[in-house]
Amino acid sequence: MPQNQFQRMIFALITVIITVHAYVFYSLYVINGSMFMNLTGETGVISAINAMGGISVFGKSVPIWAVVLIEFCFAYLLEILVGSPLSFKLACKVFNPAETHPVIFETAIICATVGIMCPVMSFIASMLYYPYGMTDFNVFILLANWLKLVCYNFPFAFFSQLFFIQPFVRTVFRKIFVRNSVPQKVHA
Repeated sequence: MPQNQFQRMIFALITVIITVHAYVFYSLYVINGSMFMNLTGETGVISAINAMGGISVFGKSVPIWAVVLIEFCFAYLLEILVGSPLSFKLACKVFNPAETHPVIFETAIICATVGIMCPVMSFIASMLYYPYGMTDFNVFILLANWLKLVCYNFPFAFFSQLFFIQPFVRTVFRKIFVRNSVPQKVHA
């Protein structure tokens, strides 16, 4: 799809904007929402997070918009520097892009990207949202949290990227960058 570095950066930008919002929602509402409400006695997730003073990042409470911004920065840099280039190379090792149907090749790229980005972003999240103060740091707790996050995030990442996010991003990308290539009728 993207033909040059600028287009690759825009494609990654669109992908990461949608993906980070989806994952923050998934993490805060679906995975942790009940726990937050039980801890605070609030009836809604947002009110529970506000009652807690925000989300703990490196032991300091920050608002949800800061969580989105932090994760966006990590995800965008990783997607540009590691995820996108490496997933394309991995897909090319399995399929020849010139001989493979574009849908199959794009699916291989999506699967490779999820296989790279999910464990890496889950590790970053397990560091950012480590549940204890840094004086109580334990590498085994970090690894257990990382494995738990990968188990929670991988199915969501795989299915949301394959069936919702990437088809939507590719549609938006085509609307932005692909010119109308249908020839117009010539009137005689």
